[in-house]
Amino acid sequence: MSDSKHALILLAAEGAEEMEVIITGDVLERGGIRVTYAGLTGAEPVKCARGARIVPNDSLENVKDKKFDIVILPGGQPGSNTLAENEEVGKILKKQAESGGYIGAICAAPIALLSHGIKTDVLTSHPSVKDKLVKGGYKYSEDRVVVSDKVITSRGPGTAFEFALKIVEILEGAEKSNSLIEPMVLKM
Repeated sequence: MSDSKHALILLAAEGAEEMEVIITGDVLERGGIRVTYAGLTGAEPVKCARGARIVPNDSLENVKDKKFDIVILPGGQPGSNTLAENEEVGKILKKQAESGGYIGAICAAPIALLSHGIKTDVLTSHPSVKDKLVKGGYKYSEDRVVVSDKVITSRGPGTAFEFALKIVEILEGAEKSNSLIEPMVLKM
């Protein structure tokens, strides 16, 4: 296992899907990947899609020039739209793609890939944004988790564990990813 893997989870000021944020971050940490939760508008609490509040441990402003092994966009509304519309998020995603780093997007968040011009051969998303992505030129898959080039996409809250385990597998290896299933009492 590498000592230096680091993930960035970007949080809009309102409307992130809490399950996708917490499950993904928790599984990555269990897999030995350090996680930074960065708020687009600072480190103030983020009101999530279902009313929970998550406190980022950093701000987008502080992390925008740092290097991460993966940048992750959680879904939820209006959070996904905010990520898709935010110019700084676009710069981070483009820099990540140009440097050969991974990008992860779950639920409705792949619309940010479309709006910021992130190319990939195939992706998946929440069914609510499928048509928008297909019209945008992406080949679409109904698979629960899709890995295409350096882009990892997934369908929604119910696929968050699979999404996170796939990220651990890619960054730390299948053995590490598989070792997390039994202690979390997951049925895969």
